[in-house]
Amino acid sequence: MATSETPTRGYTATKDQLQTRLHRIEGQVRGIERMVEDDRYCIDVLTQISAVQAALDKVALGLLDGHVRHCVAEGAEEGKGDMMSTELMAAVGRLMRRG
Repeated sequence: MATSETPTRGYTATKDQLQTRLHRIEGQVRGIERMVEDDRYCIDVLTQISAVQAALDKVALGLLDGHVRHCVAEGAEEGKGDMMSTELMAAVGRLMRRG
């Protein structure tokens, strides 16, 4: 009988913390929506958007760190180091292209 195991990811060890952060960010985004509904001052809304972007950047950096320490390291052991590095750099490039 085959069992389907959940794969181990670079963030598996900190998954609960990651989900907590994402829930907090989700709440921040809902707060921004309420600010717009309430016709709050533009600069105040922009300040909150900046805070959400910073929080998402922190999550992304944590995911990148886990990816390098787990997935890229594992890929290198399996002889896929170049492919994993290329994939990683493409992901970093996408993260850096904002605005």
